[in-house]
Amino acid sequence: MTLQTQLVLRALLEDPTKERYGLELCELAGLPSGTIYPILARLEQVGWVDSTWEDPAVHEEAGRPRRRFYRITEDGAEQARDALARAYRTRKQPLPGWVARPVADGGVS
Repeated sequence: MTLQTQLVLRALLEDPTKERYGLELCELAGLPSGTIYPILARLEQVGWVDSTWEDPAVHEEAGRPRRRFYRITEDGAEQARDALARAYRTRKQPLPGWVARPVADGGVS
């Protein structure tokens, strides 16, 4: 997994329930759109990410192009956390807090 893909996944995992549009993910990941969009397309193809288009009335009212929103799927979040944990272990770095998983009792594992 490339570092760029890891950065996109990390951005999506900051709040796994939140839909984010592409340029917002560019800012969060610190990557250009030409890098972000192919990664998002691949993640969507494997089922880790879902996307939806903004309601046309919203963007017309705002006077800007229509946005496509991305959200990591539940399965995608689990797979991403596992993949990121493996990547960190390979580099022998401590796992960051965002890799931790919520557990039933309200804690994290």
